[in-house]
Amino acid sequence: MDPITAAALAALAGSIGGEAGRQAWQGLTALVRRPFGRATAEGTEDGGARPVSSGELEVAALAGDPADPVRAQALATALGVRAALDGEFRASLDEWWQRVQAGSAGGDVHNSISGGTQNGPVLQGRDFSALTFNMTRTPSVSETD
Repeated sequence: MDPITAAALAALAGSIGGEAGRQAWQGLTALVRRPFGRATAEGTEDGGARPVSSGELEVAALAGDPADPVRAQALATALGVRAALDGEFRASLDEWWQRVQAGSAGGDVHNSISGGTQNGPVLQGRDFSALTFNMTRTPSVSETD
């Protein structure tokens, strides 16, 4: 699993106003609220070691101030440590992150025109709707012979 950067988490927290950002943030919040998959991660089997953060406090803190890089780094660290200790969480976190990345990739547009003359309008962009073209067809040279 690739680590989730503090910058990516801050950007996600800053996009909560949009529907996709809100859904992604809700998914992360639900994920960190799940109990640990291993008892040792909470310090119950190894002689009372200090518990590891679930990430809940860090998620709430970053949601309160998405522009704070310290809060973003704290969340990234908490997620990374928990993922290292809890394989089930790591798998779920990776699945969540893949979905978030796939959802954000939907905005990329790559247009290319090549190969000669275009005999008509050429549109470059994304998500066109309700377009009307009023064109007059001009006969080609071979049609006029």
